[in-house]
Amino acid sequence: MKELLALARRCMQDYNMVPPGSRVAVGVSGGKDSLALLYLLSQLRRFYPGGFELTAITLDMGFEGMDFSPIADFCRAIEVPYVIRQTQMKQVIFDIRKESNPCALCAKMRRGALNDAALAEGCRVVALGHHFDDVVETVLLSLFYEGRFHSFSPVTYLSRKDIHCIRPMLYIPEREIRNFVRREQLPVVESTCPADKNTKREEVKQLLHTLEKQNPGLRGRIFGAVQRQPLEGWEKTPLFPDK
Repeated sequence: MKELLALARRCMQDYNMVPPGSRVAVGVSGGKDSLALLYLLSQLRRFYPGGFELTAITLDMGFEGMDFSPIADFCRAIEVPYVIRQTQMKQVIFDIRKESNPCALCAKMRRGALNDAALAEGCRVVALGHHFDDVVETVLLSLFYEGRFHSFSPVTYLSRKDIHCIRPMLYIPEREIRNFVRREQLPVVESTCPADKNTKREEVKQLLHTLEKQNPGLRGRIFGAVQRQPLEGWEKTPLFPDK
Protein backbone atom coordinates (compact mmCIF):
# COMPACT_ATOMS: atom_id res chain seq x y z
CA MET A 1 0.00 0.00 0.00
CA LYS A 2 2.85 2.40 0.76
CA GLU A 3 3.89 2.64 -2.90
CA LEU A 4 0.36 3.40 -4.08
CA LEU A 5 -0.13 5.94 -1.30
CA ALA A 6 3.10 7.65 -2.33
CA LEU A 7 2.03 7.79 -6.00
CA ALA A 8 -1.42 9.15 -5.16
CA ARG A 9 0.03 11.75 -2.79
CA ARG A 10 2.60 12.87 -5.36
CA CYS A 11 -0.08 13.25 -8.03
CA MET A 12 -2.31 15.21 -5.66
CA GLN A 13 0.55 17.53 -4.72
CA ASP A 14 1.87 17.93 -8.28
CA TYR A 15 -1.50 19.29 -9.37
CA ASN A 16 -2.60 20.87 -6.08
CA MET A 17 -5.76 18.78 -6.09
CA VAL A 18 -6.99 19.16 -2.53
CA PRO A 19 -6.77 22.54 -0.79
CA PRO A 20 -6.42 22.22 3.02
CA GLY A 21 -9.69 21.45 4.77
CA SER A 22 -11.56 20.37 1.62
CA ARG A 23 -14.62 18.17 1.72
CA VAL A 24 -14.08 15.53 -0.94
CA ALA A 25 -16.78 13.33 -2.47
CA VAL A 26 -15.53 10.03 -3.91
CA GLY A 27 -17.60 8.59 -6.73
CA VAL A 28 -17.90 4.87 -5.89
CA SER A 29 -19.34 2.74 -8.66
CA GLY A 30 -18.45 -0.50 -6.92
CA GLY A 31 -15.66 -1.31 -9.38
CA LYS A 32 -12.04 -1.89 -8.46
CA ASP A 33 -10.81 1.59 -9.40
CA SER A 34 -13.28 3.58 -7.32
CA LEU A 35 -12.86 1.27 -4.31
CA ALA A 36 -9.07 1.53 -4.49
CA LEU A 37 -9.35 5.32 -4.68
CA LEU A 38 -11.68 5.43 -1.68
CA TYR A 39 -9.36 3.26 0.41
CA LEU A 40 -6.24 5.23 -0.55
CA LEU A 41 -7.88 8.57 0.21
CA SER A 42 -9.20 7.25 3.52
CA GLN A 43 -5.60 6.53 4.51
CA LEU A 44 -4.10 9.71 3.03
CA ARG A 45 -6.50 12.00 4.91
CA ARG A 46 -4.76 10.98 8.14
CA PHE A 47 -1.48 12.68 7.23
CA TYR A 48 -2.10 14.80 4.12
CA PRO A 49 -1.03 18.46 4.65
CA GLY A 50 -4.00 20.49 5.84
CA GLY A 51 -6.22 17.42 5.99
CA PHE A 52 -9.52 16.80 4.23
CA GLU A 53 -12.88 15.12 4.84
CA LEU A 54 -14.36 12.31 2.76
CA THR A 55 -17.83 11.22 1.71
CA ALA A 56 -18.42 8.20 -0.54
CA ILE A 57 -21.26 8.46 -3.05
CA THR A 58 -22.77 5.68 -5.15
CA LEU A 59 -25.27 6.26 -7.94
CA ASP A 60 -27.71 3.35 -8.12
CA MET A 61 -28.54 3.35 -11.81
CA GLY A 62 -31.36 0.83 -11.50
CA PHE A 63 -29.66 -2.29 -12.85
CA GLU A 64 -30.87 -5.53 -11.29
CA GLY A 65 -28.57 -7.70 -9.23
CA MET A 66 -26.33 -4.96 -7.84
CA ASP A 67 -26.04 -5.13 -4.05
CA PHE A 68 -24.11 -2.25 -2.50
CA SER A 69 -24.38 -3.44 1.11
CA PRO A 70 -20.77 -4.76 1.13
CA ILE A 71 -19.60 -1.24 0.21
CA ALA A 72 -21.70 0.23 3.02
CA ASP A 73 -20.03 -2.19 5.44
CA PHE A 74 -16.60 -1.27 4.07
CA CYS A 75 -17.28 2.45 4.48
CA ARG A 76 -18.30 1.92 8.09
CA ALA A 77 -15.06 0.00 8.67
CA ILE A 78 -12.89 2.83 7.29
CA GLU A 79 -15.07 5.52 8.91
CA VAL A 80 -16.25 7.25 5.74
CA PRO A 81 -19.87 8.47 5.43
CA TYR A 82 -21.65 6.63 2.60
CA VAL A 83 -24.53 7.88 0.46
CA ILE A 84 -26.48 5.93 -2.17
CA ARG A 85 -28.38 8.12 -4.61
CA GLN A 86 -31.21 6.35 -6.46
CA THR A 87 -31.54 7.23 -10.15
CA GLN A 88 -33.55 6.10 -13.19
CA MET A 89 -30.63 6.11 -15.62
CA LYS A 90 -31.08 2.51 -16.70
CA GLN A 91 -34.75 3.15 -17.47
CA VAL A 92 -34.04 6.36 -19.40
CA ILE A 93 -31.05 5.07 -21.40
CA PHE A 94 -32.07 1.49 -22.15
CA ASP A 95 -35.85 1.27 -21.76
CA ILE A 96 -37.12 4.66 -22.93
CA ARG A 97 -34.47 5.95 -25.33
CA LYS A 98 -33.15 2.49 -26.28
CA GLU A 99 -29.71 3.95 -27.02
CA SER A 100 -27.67 1.86 -29.45
CA ASN A 101 -24.49 3.54 -28.16
CA PRO A 102 -25.38 4.21 -24.52
CA CYS A 103 -21.97 4.95 -22.99
CA ALA A 104 -21.65 8.64 -23.94
CA LEU A 105 -25.11 9.56 -22.62
CA CYS A 106 -24.60 7.42 -19.54
CA ALA A 107 -21.28 9.11 -18.73
CA LYS A 108 -22.85 12.56 -19.10
CA MET A 109 -25.80 11.69 -16.90
CA ARG A 110 -23.60 10.09 -14.25
CA ARG A 111 -21.31 13.12 -14.10
CA GLY A 112 -24.23 15.46 -13.58
CA ALA A 113 -25.89 13.27 -10.96
CA LEU A 114 -22.63 12.73 -9.06
CA ASN A 115 -21.85 16.44 -8.99
CA ASP A 116 -25.36 17.24 -7.74
CA ALA A 117 -25.05 14.58 -5.04
CA ALA A 118 -21.66 15.96 -4.01
CA LEU A 119 -23.05 19.48 -3.67
CA ALA A 120 -25.94 18.13 -1.60
CA GLU A 121 -23.35 16.67 0.79
CA GLY A 122 -21.44 19.95 1.01
CA CYS A 123 -18.53 18.76 -1.17
CA ARG A 124 -16.98 20.95 -3.86
CA VAL A 125 -14.20 18.50 -4.73
CA VAL A 126 -15.17 15.26 -6.50
CA ALA A 127 -12.57 12.48 -6.75
CA LEU A 128 -12.75 10.10 -9.72
CA GLY A 129 -11.01 6.76 -10.16
CA HIS A 130 -9.19 7.31 -13.47
CA HIS A 131 -5.70 5.82 -13.55
CA PHE A 132 -2.50 5.76 -15.63
CA ASP A 133 -3.87 3.39 -18.28
CA ASP A 134 -7.06 5.44 -18.67
CA VAL A 135 -4.95 8.43 -19.72
CA VAL A 136 -3.12 6.42 -22.39
CA GLU A 137 -6.31 4.80 -23.69
CA THR A 138 -8.03 8.18 -23.92
CA VAL A 139 -5.12 9.57 -25.97
CA LEU A 140 -5.49 6.74 -28.50
CA LEU A 141 -9.28 7.04 -28.59
CA SER A 142 -8.92 10.75 -29.35
CA LEU A 143 -6.34 10.09 -32.07
CA PHE A 144 -8.32 7.31 -33.72
CA TYR A 145 -11.81 8.78 -33.55
CA GLU A 146 -11.33 12.56 -33.23
CA GLY A 147 -8.03 13.17 -35.00
CA ARG A 148 -6.46 15.05 -32.08
CA PHE A 149 -3.91 14.46 -29.32
CA HIS A 150 -6.03 14.83 -26.21
CA SER A 151 -6.81 13.38 -22.80
CA PHE A 152 -8.70 14.47 -19.70
CA SER A 153 -6.90 16.68 -17.16
CA PRO A 154 -5.75 15.82 -13.63
CA VAL A 155 -8.06 18.59 -12.37
CA THR A 156 -11.18 19.84 -14.12
CA TYR A 157 -13.01 22.92 -12.89
CA LEU A 158 -16.74 23.04 -13.57
CA SER A 159 -17.61 26.72 -13.33
CA ARG A 160 -21.38 26.24 -13.61
CA LYS A 161 -21.42 24.29 -10.35
CA ASP A 162 -18.18 25.56 -8.79
CA ILE A 163 -16.82 22.03 -8.45
CA HIS A 164 -13.31 20.68 -8.99
CA CYS A 165 -13.08 17.11 -10.32
CA ILE A 166 -9.77 15.48 -9.38
CA ARG A 167 -8.09 12.24 -10.45
CA PRO A 168 -5.54 11.24 -7.78
CA MET A 169 -4.60 7.84 -9.28
CA LEU A 170 -3.18 9.03 -12.60
CA TYR A 171 0.32 7.86 -11.65
CA ILE A 172 -0.89 4.34 -10.76
CA PRO A 173 -1.03 1.62 -13.47
CA GLU A 174 -4.17 -0.48 -13.68
CA ARG A 175 -2.31 -3.73 -12.93
CA GLU A 176 -1.14 -2.28 -9.60
CA ILE A 177 -4.72 -1.30 -8.73
CA ARG A 178 -5.95 -4.77 -9.63
CA ASN A 179 -3.31 -6.40 -7.42
CA PHE A 180 -4.02 -3.96 -4.59
CA VAL A 181 -7.77 -4.65 -4.64
CA ARG A 182 -7.15 -8.40 -4.63
CA ARG A 183 -4.58 -8.19 -1.84
CA GLU A 184 -6.75 -5.98 0.37
CA GLN A 185 -9.90 -7.98 -0.48
CA LEU A 186 -11.92 -4.88 -1.30
CA PRO A 187 -15.65 -5.57 -1.85
CA VAL A 188 -15.97 -5.17 -5.62
CA VAL A 189 -19.55 -5.11 -6.93
CA GLU A 190 -19.60 -6.34 -10.52
CA SER A 191 -21.57 -4.20 -12.95
CA THR A 192 -24.63 -5.78 -14.57
CA CYS A 193 -24.81 -3.12 -17.29
CA PRO A 194 -25.27 -4.87 -20.68
CA ALA A 195 -22.74 -2.49 -22.29
CA ASP A 196 -19.99 -3.23 -19.75
CA LYS A 197 -16.70 -4.23 -21.45
CA ASN A 198 -18.34 -3.90 -24.88
CA THR A 199 -16.95 -0.50 -25.83
CA LYS A 200 -14.39 1.21 -28.06
CA ARG A 201 -12.29 1.75 -24.93
CA GLU A 202 -12.13 -1.98 -24.37
CA GLU A 203 -10.97 -2.46 -27.96
CA VAL A 204 -8.18 0.10 -27.45
CA LYS A 205 -7.23 -1.57 -24.15
CA GLN A 206 -6.75 -4.88 -25.97
CA LEU A 207 -4.79 -3.17 -28.76
CA LEU A 208 -2.44 -1.57 -26.23
CA HIS A 209 -1.93 -4.92 -24.56
CA THR A 210 -0.79 -6.39 -27.88
CA LEU A 211 1.41 -3.42 -28.80
CA GLU A 212 3.03 -3.37 -25.37
CA LYS A 213 4.24 -6.93 -25.89
CA GLN A 214 6.02 -5.83 -29.06
CA ASN A 215 7.13 -2.45 -27.69
CA PRO A 216 7.81 -2.66 -23.93
CA GLY A 217 7.32 0.67 -22.19
CA LEU A 218 4.88 1.98 -24.81
CA ARG A 219 2.29 3.13 -22.27
CA GLY A 220 4.93 5.01 -20.31
CA ARG A 221 6.15 6.85 -23.40
CA ILE A 222 2.63 7.93 -24.35
CA PHE A 223 1.94 9.11 -20.81
CA GLY A 224 5.27 10.95 -20.81
CA ALA A 225 4.32 12.73 -24.03
CA VAL A 226 1.13 13.97 -22.36
CA GLN A 227 3.17 15.49 -19.52
CA ARG A 228 6.04 16.81 -21.63
CA GLN A 229 3.95 18.61 -24.23
CA PRO A 230 2.13 19.28 -21.84
CA LEU A 231 -1.50 18.92 -22.81
CA GLU A 232 -3.81 21.66 -21.58
CA GLY A 233 -4.46 21.17 -17.90
CA TRP A 234 -1.36 19.05 -17.39
CA GLU A 235 0.91 21.90 -16.32
CA LYS A 236 2.08 21.06 -12.82
CA THR A 237 1.06 23.46 -10.05
CA PRO A 238 2.64 21.71 -7.06
CA LEU A 239 1.41 22.29 -3.54
CA PHE A 240 5.00 22.31 -2.37
CA PRO A 241 7.15 23.48 -5.34
CA ASP A 242 10.84 22.63 -5.34
CA LYS A 243 12.96 25.48 -4.01
